Amino acid sequence: MMTESTTPHYVLCTNNAGYEDDLRLRTVYRVLPDESAANSNYLRLIDETGEDYLFPAAYFVPIEIPTEAEPLFAAT
Repeated sequence: MMTESTTPHYVLCTNNAGYEDDLRLRTVYRVLPDESAANSNYLRLIDETGEDYLFPAAYFVPIEIPTEAEPLFAAT
């Protein structure tokens, strides 16, 4: 069973100012665990280049993915 810290967390991009090549508006991204980044109000996620980077948390809103759809979003 997954704990809160290991449960996949997803966000929707609502702002990509300054990151137009890396982030797409209205796109769902999976957040990777990074406590240090979270403490600084950043999120670590895999961007459009396929690499994981830090982005301002304010650029995203958290969303819930239906259980049936999680395999589609978790695939890398």
